[in-house]
Amino acid sequence: MKKIIKKEPKTFKIKLNGKLVLAYEGETVLTLARRNKINIPSFCYHPDLSVKANCRVCVVEIKGSVKLKTSCSTLVEEGMEIITDNERVKKARETNLELIYASHVERCGGCSYRFDCNLLSTAKEYDLEVSRFKDRKKTRKTYKFANAVEIDGTQCIDCRNCLEACVNQGISYLELSGKGIDQEIVPKKDKKFACVYCGQCALHCPVASAQEQDQSLELEKLLKLKGKTVVVQFAPAVRVSLGESFGLPYGTNCEGKIVSALKKLGFNYIFDINFAADITTMTEAEEFMERLADKKAIWPMTTSCCPAWVAYAEFYHPELLPHLTTARSPHIHGGGAIKAYWAKKKNLKAEDIIVVSVVPCTAKKYEAIRPELKYKGKPLVDFVLTTRELAFLIKKNRIDFVNLPDGKLEPMFNAGSGAAAIYGASGGVMESALRSVASFVCEKGKDPLCDARLEFKEVRGLEGIKEAEVKLGGKKYKLAVVNGLGNFSKLLPNFSKYHYIEVMACPGGCLGGGGQPIPTTKAIKEKRMAGLYNLDKKRTIRRAHENKEMLAFYNFAKENGLAKQLLHTGFKKSKGSILTSTKDNN
Repeated sequence: MKKIIKKEPKTFKIKLNGKLVLAYEGETVLTLARRNKINIPSFCYHPDLSVKANCRVCVVEIKGSVKLKTSCSTLVEEGMEIITDNERVKKARETNLELIYASHVERCGGCSYRFDCNLLSTAKEYDLEVSRFKDRKKTRKTYKFANAVEIDGTQCIDCRNCLEACVNQGISYLELSGKGIDQEIVPKKDKKFACVYCGQCALHCPVASAQEQDQSLELEKLLKLKGKTVVVQFAPAVRVSLGESFGLPYGTNCEGKIVSALKKLGFNYIFDINFAADITTMTEAEEFMERLADKKAIWPMTTSCCPAWVAYAEFYHPELLPHLTTARSPHIHGGGAIKAYWAKKKNLKAEDIIVVSVVPCTAKKYEAIRPELKYKGKPLVDFVLTTRELAFLIKKNRIDFVNLPDGKLEPMFNAGSGAAAIYGASGGVMESALRSVASFVCEKGKDPLCDARLEFKEVRGLEGIKEAEVKLGGKKYKLAVVNGLGNFSKLLPNFSKYHYIEVMACPGGCLGGGGQPIPTTKAIKEKRMAGLYNLDKKRTIRRAHENKEMLAFYNFAKENGLAKQLLHTGFKKSKGSILTSTKDNN
């Protein structure tokens, strides 16, 4: 095999604020400045999206150029002299910021982003008169997509990041309507398009125009009421991303601090969705084995734990629904374990328990209200908070997250296996199931290599489509992992050649979910991913079916005729998005 030699980029020195610095050919002025610890404010720029230069707040002066240049779109050149902080630059930024505020109705007091708002902190830095220009969008509509995400037209600063994020997802549900200053982003009226609630628009919005539909305030009121037992469960990806909101390094495992913070917020009991992910893995692995035993089984089998992928399949490709595994998603499995099993052990009534899920996902808000996922006529999960919403609650209640001691989970449910820990990463759901499938199909002692198969690194990583072939029990299985919905159309022509396919709507999997901290970039996702795989390695149990506490619930569900109510689900063709709009006259 020919060795690939990576060519290093050309380097040269330029002047940045009067100081000679090393520059790389092909990098932008903005990247160069930030690499040298010089802060240049920007709002429309995102490293994973195309450069638009819409906000024009990142302007700099370049010697020899009459006009100021947007640093996000200007490439460095040998001999350049760049000034980022003189009076001319400062005045231009102030004016552009004031114009942005004319496009953004200020509701800072009631905004869940107020502790982490880049726009607000930049305004304070430049001592802006934010009301200098009249608000021009205060009569625009807010579009709500199910109970998951929303786009508030009064907050939009016209960066168009949400448009590109939606296109990258292969959805293209959003579009520009109107002309000139009347242009606004709206959902398409064409019934061929539908929102899948993934929240990538919110993840890439710099000013909370697109955001999750906040449930934190409603939950706070509930925590103060008596007569209800309020329990909370948090997802694998949350533990390695929440810390970012408090200045901790990317990928830091904060599960102990999360437990302590949740107790301070007033939750009665705290569980780990890792335990529930083991339930999902067990259900999925068993279904894989059942399909192997059935000569008429439908192949390939695809994952179904991502609710945005399910919404996509139900609307855009209903013909593929028989391929989806019937396993419920982890937090729904967790809700079932709590309300049907744990409640019985604690002598509590299911209707007196409020289950809250903290997840990196906006689509799970929609999933929680699906009628087929109820138990005794009521939802298994009552509230869904994103990682961002939890960070907001912690900051609002002035909890010193960084210095919290590590708390402990409730003893009846454990922290799950290593297989559960990697659920948050693209390829993690498939690898978790394969670990159990490998044990099930291999006859112990006959194939030591198969018996020992634990890690499936072939399906890891952030490539858009990952393909692999594994040999288990003397048979070969073709695998594919779709990382981000925008890549599914590329796989579709070869869909039938595989045995098992994982599809996660958000690039990076749950690590890049629509409810994660902002910013979320490819580089940040890589560090979060490393955090999950390190956690996996440290677990004593690394296969789901070896989790005895989980098996106790699993057997309880089967033995009591509750498998259909607590373990499995079904899917049906969708007519389109659940969409409502309101006129905002505030």
